[in-house]
Amino acid sequence: MENFFFWEYFGKFYVLKNENRIPMKNQNGLKIFILEDDPWYGSMLHHYLSLNPDYEVRRFENSGEFFNHLHENPDVVTLDYSLPDMAGDEVLKKIRENYPHIQVLVISGQEDVATAISLLKNGAFDYVVKDDETKDRVWNAILHVKEIKGLRKEVEELKEQVGKKHDYAKFIIGNSDAILKVCSMIEKASKTNITVSITGETGSGKEVIAKAIHYNSDRSKKPFVAVNVAAIPRELIESELFGHEKGAFTGAVTRRIGKFEEAHNGTLFLDEIAELDINLQAKLLRVLQEREITRVGGNEVVGINARIIVATHRNLLQEVQNKTFREDLYYRLAGLPIHLPPLRERGNDILVLAKHFMDLFCKENSLAKKTLSQEAQQKLLAYPFPGNVRELRSVIELSVVMADDETVLPEHITLNTASSVSGLLNTEKTLKEYEIGIIQHYLDKYDKDVLLVAKKLDVGKSTIYRMIQAGEVSNK
Repeated sequence: MENFFFWEYFGKFYVLKNENRIPMKNQNGLKIFILEDDPWYGSMLHHYLSLNPDYEVRRFENSGEFFNHLHENPDVVTLDYSLPDMAGDEVLKKIRENYPHIQVLVISGQEDVATAISLLKNGAFDYVVKDDETKDRVWNAILHVKEIKGLRKEVEELKEQVGKKHDYAKFIIGNSDAILKVCSMIEKASKTNITVSITGETGSGKEVIAKAIHYNSDRSKKPFVAVNVAAIPRELIESELFGHEKGAFTGAVTRRIGKFEEAHNGTLFLDEIAELDINLQAKLLRVLQEREITRVGGNEVVGINARIIVATHRNLLQEVQNKTFREDLYYRLAGLPIHLPPLRERGNDILVLAKHFMDLFCKENSLAKKTLSQEAQQKLLAYPFPGNVRELRSVIELSVVMADDETVLPEHITLNTASSVSGLLNTEKTLKEYEIGIIQHYLDKYDKDVLLVAKKLDVGKSTIYRMIQAGEVSNK
């Protein structure tokens, strides 16, 4: 047994491992330094603490060697109070002055209450007397340190998340008048608990707006729960929203909490609200009025306090006129209306968003940064983006993959040209802007063949060449 030796301590036998091994590394564990001049006692502590695979343990027999390695930032130090080369209180003071985040457990052979109190006042995490219970007390103290470390990490992560979420200007990208108006409405919505109704085409970013409102409100630390009404089968939507009791229907083997309860004290975002079944609309109206729900198959009345934000790509007032949406529910949900403009109405925001998505994709995939050529920019600006921001992101990510060097060229950008002309009239433009859009579309369609495009459109080829020279359209 060359890698083990026996040692008797306070009438108990311990089998100690040889310390000549490579310490493990665990991001979720602890790094522990043992400063103990007694090799036998130090080895016992080292072995005992090393039984936890999450702990990386190192032992030092003198303060000089210890301080030479303290820059490695252990989480915990077990400190022998009676060191021959430096007093324990001096070691503690030096640790606290230079590394205040390190927790120090002082281990002493003397049960001196005054000394213990003094050390604790000066920053020691705990004071442990050497006896047959020492190893268990040290073990429990280190578990406490680990728990505190975990809680602090959670707090820091929460602060980071909340900080990112509160700065909605970082993820509502753009500087057009249309999007600045939306940001102004978000600010107004965030100051109260008024119900908000968001309208906009599919892919325009309605959930982003809902999150921006939530994370800038006084409910920001409570849940944000999103439900896509259109994605849930009609027969399951009631259970999804309000929950159900065990045995309420076939397959209901346990009680389930609904989305309203999940969002208690937070925000419930109901996307595509126009798709809600007309029969369930009455139940939703009652919940909004009474601020309480009853789970499917149950009798218990549960109070709820969730802010409601709804969104739809439809015209809800038109749905009311078509008798597919209740008028009373419409007025209950209307609240503060926010209209999110389609991408084609946001002008230069297309390029701002394109750069944002390009930089983000390159960073996530460890790629060198890329830029859009002038011609590629013109190609993006001439396209109506019927899929809005969602489509732009997809187009940009593909263009980055297709580009061979740091510049994205027009040929790297794949657009749904079948929808270009059909979507051309969805926004008001000048005649010149329409002309540029149509000619660019045909140049893309016919592989930049100017003569063929001139023939197809019955215009002079010199007109197209002049537009190319002026940078209004691209033939690259």
